[in-house]
Amino acid sequence: MKINYQIIFYFFGILLMFNGVFMFIASLLSYIYNDGITDSLIVSGIIVLSVGAFFTIWNRNFDINLNKREGYIVVIFGWIVMILSGSVPYIITDSIDGFTNIIFETTSGYTTTGATILDSIESLPKGIIFWRSITHWIGGMGIIVLAIAILPLLGIGGMQLFSAEAPGPSADKLHPRITDTAKRLWLIYLSVTLIETLLLSIFGMSFFDAINHSMSNIASGGFSTRDDSLAYWNNIPMIQYIVIFFMFIAGTNFILLYYVFKGKFNKINIDEEFNLYLKFVMFFSLVVALIVFFNSSFLVSDDISLFSRIEGVIRHSLFQVVSIVSTTGFVTADYTSWTPFLLLIFFGLMFIGGSAGSTSGGFKIVRHLLLIKNGFLEFKRILHPNAIVPVRYNNKSVPSEIVYNILGFFIIYMLTFMIGALGFSMFGLDFQSALGVSASSLGNVGPSIGDFGPMGTFSQMSTLAKWWSSFLMIVGRLELFTVLIIFTAYFWKKR
Repeated sequence: MKINYQIIFYFFGILLMFNGVFMFIASLLSYIYNDGITDSLIVSGIIVLSVGAFFTIWNRNFDINLNKREGYIVVIFGWIVMILSGSVPYIITDSIDGFTNIIFETTSGYTTTGATILDSIESLPKGIIFWRSITHWIGGMGIIVLAIAILPLLGIGGMQLFSAEAPGPSADKLHPRITDTAKRLWLIYLSVTLIETLLLSIFGMSFFDAINHSMSNIASGGFSTRDDSLAYWNNIPMIQYIVIFFMFIAGTNFILLYYVFKGKFNKINIDEEFNLYLKFVMFFSLVVALIVFFNSSFLVSDDISLFSRIEGVIRHSLFQVVSIVSTTGFVTADYTSWTPFLLLIFFGLMFIGGSAGSTSGGFKIVRHLLLIKNGFLEFKRILHPNAIVPVRYNNKSVPSEIVYNILGFFIIYMLTFMIGALGFSMFGLDFQSALGVSASSLGNVGPSIGDFGPMGTFSQMSTLAKWWSSFLMIVGRLELFTVLIIFTAYFWKKR
């Protein structure tokens, strides 16, 4: 089967034009704050927009038939196109040294990982800081989903792209037309971002800090405007509680959020994934809080009352657990210094991930749930070998092919993690750091363990390690199969 390159490059053009428009938005903020790089951001937008316009005009007479293979190509290479074009503002403004560092930072942005090589964020021009947050915000929902919202204007159906972008086990849709689904998801996305911005502004953040953290937060990103991340506001607990709430929201299935917006709160009660997500967060937060309170010197001081310490321990414990489970990556404290046992717990939390259909990365709660259920059902199948015992989810029978897909996904995920760790060790990282960075990159978490913990940056990693980490970020963001399938011979065979 011949690949329809015209439609592929046409989509690339659309993505580039989206990127260019957002660069103009960043230039507007740069102008408002008079940070001296407005012209550079405008030039960046013009370059990217012009290339995108050229691609769309040159390939406008395309065949409208888009098969699944071409959908995967658009998604995978579309992300690469976005990353390369998203690096233009950094290059033109000369705000980040070295092409490798630029690609790493941009990849971390679009994949919503939140790992950074910047040692002094606060010294950057505000326009660049805002552009970093925009890359999170675009990548959070997926630029592809945004793009397919306008496809009816082009006379194209976008189901192939949506299935490649969101290959999770659930096929729930808000509306029969995939385009309308994308529009509704982005409406929720924008609404929640604005609500958080308003709340953070009310409780003490500047508008600039509030909008940046909201864009980063709802995308499950982790880029902050401050070198200390959310620890900068440790003296304003309400800000951190707001961020905790929206990190939790960002890790929730957006389709479920849509039903909540519609007043259908009963959907929450019957959703097994959400209930397990909530239980995970509450259980691990309680465990962490108890261990920190009784077995560490965290917040122990003559100036701090018992009540203040209890509140602080609970808040910081809840914050870190939600941050890692949702793969947001904001930090308020150095959790690696609490106890060795908790270090292991936080490392394990990197493999949980948020809900399917959320902006979070990682393995996803629903996959854990179905694996656990299938594992327990194996005991029943052993006792009753002739019985048909299906896995049930939300009172519905799960097809066996989905269970097999998840089992395969788990094996490949762990294999990729191990290969990732081996790669990092080969590139000079010690054992603990290699494991941590591999889990963090693949799960799009951001903060790691070892030499690249929550209070550090990734600036000291070697060039090859940064490229390897960038690759794992993309693989994790697009959920393994989507990326790894292009490395199979079968994918490229003419059929």
